[in-house]
Amino acid sequence: MASGIFAVLDDVAALLDDAAVMSKVAAKKTAGILGDDLAVNAEKATGFNASRELPVIWAITKGSVINKLIILPLAFLLSAYATWAIMPILLIGGAYLSYEGAEKVLEWFGQHAKPPIAANEADDAQDLVQREAAKIKAAVRTDFILSIEIVVIALGTVIEQSLTMQLVVVSFVALLATVGVYGLVAMLVRMDDAGLFLIARSESLPDAAATVARSVGRGLVAALPRVIRLLGVVGTVAMLLVGGGLFVHNIEWVHHRLDALPSLLAELVAGLTVGALLVLGTQALARRRRN
Repeated sequence: MASGIFAVLDDVAALLDDAAVMSKVAAKKTAGILGDDLAVNAEKATGFNASRELPVIWAITKGSVINKLIILPLAFLLSAYATWAIMPILLIGGAYLSYEGAEKVLEWFGQHAKPPIAANEADDAQDLVQREAAKIKAAVRTDFILSIEIVVIALGTVIEQSLTMQLVVVSFVALLATVGVYGLVAMLVRMDDAGLFLIARSESLPDAAATVARSVGRGLVAALPRVIRLLGVVGTVAMLLVGGGLFVHNIEWVHHRLDALPSLLAELVAGLTVGALLVLGTQALARRRRN
């Protein structure tokens, strides 16, 4: 009896050891998408008044968890019974990300501009709730597309392994994509609070330490708006790279057309092209409906 228990424990330890190795491989392969996920979602999670930042991030995080709970079972089912459906799903997601990225770029140049969503404390409460809900919905939708990418890439690294190994590794990467990304997002958007805390704390510190604390605190407060603007740009570029990369790496004629360009530039060109065509197409449809 005891030997049987030890044998089971030994098997579990071996499984966890193998899972740790495979998880490290899967995490490396998804590192690029995880970085893009961070940039995109940090940009999506900003633009709210200070008192609502963490509740909004928590709402997006819960939406991301629900996304993973939907995607993981579907990914395993598709992998087992309908592998042919994975590629069209990825390309639809790539088109959506390209559309979102191109729309942002056109906004920068004054085209197809939307009213700003960024809130301030004096805005009407009902209007703030509506804008929050709209931005949370958009963030969760974008997270869904990026989550599909992360799960499918992670699944591809363990596709030859047992179902148990697939479940452990892909679930770990999915958890990392949610907890890690949104934990970092929460830290980024609260930089100013950390800075204000250091400034207030400096009053009770010795002179040398107080000077350092005040300098760091003021630096954090001053850096936040610049970081948010940078994340907006990086997040938009990330959407175009991920969306364009799906077309470059999965459609042969697109790959050959852009083969002369460096990889990142090819992905950016593909994302901008697909996204711009979709934005122009939706604008044309909207004008036709109005007329």
